[in-house]
Amino acid sequence: MRAATSDSEILIRLRDLQQRAYRQGIHAESGFLSEEDTAMAMQAFKGDGFVRFDGGYPDALKKKVIFLRDEEDGFSDIVCLRAQIDKRFRPITHRDVLGALMHLQIERDSFGDLWVEDGFVYLYTTEVMGRFLQDNFTRIADQYVSFEALKDRPSQQFRYKEIQAVMSSTRLDAVVSALAHVSRSRAKEMIRQGLVQVDHVTLVDADEVCNNNCKVSIRGAGRFILVGETYRTKKGRIGVKFLQSI
Repeated sequence: MRAATSDSEILIRLRDLQQRAYRQGIHAESGFLSEEDTAMAMQAFKGDGFVRFDGGYPDALKKKVIFLRDEEDGFSDIVCLRAQIDKRFRPITHRDVLGALMHLQIERDSFGDLWVEDGFVYLYTTEVMGRFLQDNFTRIADQYVSFEALKDRPSQQFRYKEIQAVMSSTRLDAVVSALAHVSRSRAKEMIRQGLVQVDHVTLVDADEVCNNNCKVSIRGAGRFILVGETYRTKKGRIGVKFLQSI
């Protein structure tokens, strides 16, 4: 069961945008949605050939909803910016980049995925915002930076480590208990508090069963992919393999 949220308000705004695009015969696009809102919108507009989700690269976490003029419309206004950072200074983190953007009073839906890798900051945004950031986004933490627009669209490389957990079942509360190293009662409380997502959807029902390849996000514990059962003990408990995001 999903948590009761303001999801409907998001869908109302998206459907209003969709109707405006259709009435005017133009394409229209939302801002970058969160992972949870993207999952909800993908379900709501599933099968609609006039709707496309674009985050700049196939596995992008944050995406825009684009309402197309027709099924051949290839509109996209997304660009990727890159800035080199000096490794002689303290490491620049994702939080540093996000904080610098907030300092510029940039709305969160104005940019998509951002990450730091191999001495570079990568940031997906729109063409208009990209030009603004190239002129004004010149400092992160204690470093001066200069962003350039890339011709290609690099993908964020996600890294995982393999972990094993032993549990009684793959019910959500049992999974959260094993991964967050808390009691089953505490796991149920965390679920009720909206601290757990499965495939980017916040759930409040501890009885939900987690399937293979589902993504489990636990606030304060991390992100995991359930790979599958690996063995059973004599007492009927199961060993389950997960990939933990690092």
